[in-house]
Amino acid sequence: MDFISSGFLEAFSLLSGGDAETYDAIYNTLLTSSLSILIATILGLPLGFGLGYFDFWGKRVLSLICNTLLAFPTVVVGLVVYALISSRGPLGGYGLLFSNAGVVIGQTLLALPIVIALSASVVENMDKRLSLTLKSFALTQTQMIQTTLWELRHALLSVVITAYARIVSEIGIAMMIGGNIKWHTRTITTAISLETNKGEFALAIALGIVLVGIALSINLVLFWLKEAQK
Repeated sequence: MDFISSGFLEAFSLLSGGDAETYDAIYNTLLTSSLSILIATILGLPLGFGLGYFDFWGKRVLSLICNTLLAFPTVVVGLVVYALISSRGPLGGYGLLFSNAGVVIGQTLLALPIVIALSASVVENMDKRLSLTLKSFALTQTQMIQTTLWELRHALLSVVITAYARIVSEIGIAMMIGGNIKWHTRTITTAISLETNKGEFALAIALGIVLVGIALSINLVLFWLKEAQK
């Protein structure tokens, strides 16, 4: 058990001392995951709202596809993106493989169905009294949509945060597409995996503490949003 206690002590030393390798992995993680969730939100929220708000032919099929993609393994997403951006793929000429840009593409594809499916569920399951109240005001379609979005803002923000929690802790895409290159594409999760295999528990523990801290922060925000909806 001594190696665990000494690992924690050294981990806090790395964090407090501003170890460059540790903070580089943290920076890459926050950079790629933040860009990914931004793109997924811009694309996914309008699609999810439309899927939940409007009735149209093929809606059930699209909902089924989105709900199925919620459980899509990250390694499969990584495999698909790898095939697209590798030297033999259609996007191979852009040099996206083993880059943060490639990781962003993969994580965006992972987050997108989550944002679409969960936001559609939020809209479909909104309080019927709200819908009836809005209709009684004889609002235009645009005003109805704007008001509905405002009333569901906390729930939709919870959807975005849930998707962010999914991608910030994933390892399959970051490993396959980023390549876990030191000072370039190494993230918290890939660094933890590598350092643990090398027996370097201090750095792995330090990054694990940061990852748990991010997860705790996300859950605190979700708790606050749930309280705000009451």
